[in-house]
Amino acid sequence: MKKHHPKNERIKRRYFDYLKEAKRMDVSSIDMAAAAIAGFEQWSNYRDFAGFHIEQAKGFKAHLAKQRNAKTGKPLSKATIHSRLMALKAFVFWLAGQPGYKSRISYADADYFNPSANDSRIATARRDKKVPTVEQVRHVIFTMPDGSDVEKRDRAIVAFTLLTGARDNAVASLRLKHVDLAAKSVFQDARDVRTKGRKTFTTFFFPVGEDVEAVLTEWIDHLKGALLFGPDDPLFPTTKVALTNGGLFGAAGLSRDHWKNASAIRRIFKSAFEAAGLPYANPHSLRNTLAMLGEQRCRTPEDFKAWSQNLGHEQVLTTFTSYGTVATRRQAEIIARLKVATADSGIPTAEIEQLAAIVERMRGKA
Repeated sequence: MKKHHPKNERIKRRYFDYLKEAKRMDVSSIDMAAAAIAGFEQWSNYRDFAGFHIEQAKGFKAHLAKQRNAKTGKPLSKATIHSRLMALKAFVFWLAGQPGYKSRISYADADYFNPSANDSRIATARRDKKVPTVEQVRHVIFTMPDGSDVEKRDRAIVAFTLLTGARDNAVASLRLKHVDLAAKSVFQDARDVRTKGRKTFTTFFFPVGEDVEAVLTEWIDHLKGALLFGPDDPLFPTTKVALTNGGLFGAAGLSRDHWKNASAIRRIFKSAFEAAGLPYANPHSLRNTLAMLGEQRCRTPEDFKAWSQNLGHEQVLTTFTSYGTVATRRQAEIIARLKVATADSGIPTAEIEQLAAIVERMRGKA
């Protein structure tokens, strides 16, 4: 059985280089595009891309609609199908402009990978996210043990993420010199820190409690004092693994190395939330937690701009649209409060009543 086509491999390599260098896409995004193209190749029995026909796009869409998730056994979600088709659409559109392909493929051919309008709306619809509250994250932090060096580090990681909203990959690569306890800030320097889009910016601690700040302060003092860490050492070092008395490999304190990725940090969050009796919330969800807190605390556009900038967002709309969606239940509470306030002021309430009725119907569907 064929498992590759030499000509296809060459053009794919050029495409992935285009995504990396010209489109400046992240490696993980390129990997997702590569997986979608590989799935299409396998389905088409590795036919030459130059022989692409719109019937192949139609056939592959039908194929995806029948596929099931390997882990759950359930049909693929609309979002999964949508992302794969969009990756293929982008690839075929690019192919249409390449020598050896543009005489056979038109730009319009790529449009045949579009899912139906209804499926697209389902796949891209915004839904309420399960976001932990500040109180829940604080509960997790102060439930976590802090006896060993590893336990102290794990507790400080959750506290630091709540204080700064830093992305897990950035947290994994930070150094001691990047944190200024006196200024209550962290300098996310893209020369050392794996920030998204390699942006450089300063974050000041969010107002989530002085006791949470104390957890981070105690951890840094422990690193500098008991462990003799210097400015260029990692803020959150990896676990040192060695043979235990039982002859098995296990944790043996901390190393002086950085994590190569954020997978260990996500495992720490998972264990901490489960131990606290709460549903798992990944590190990134705390950015949503802080965005929601900002909506409650900020009173002026300038306030929210500063809050947004503290999350590393250049545009305040990013915070509003990607992190600041008001949960349906909270939306209902706000509309109900506005209705009461309007009634008390003597202003006509017809429009507010209509809005409240709409929200109530939304709550029934949620």
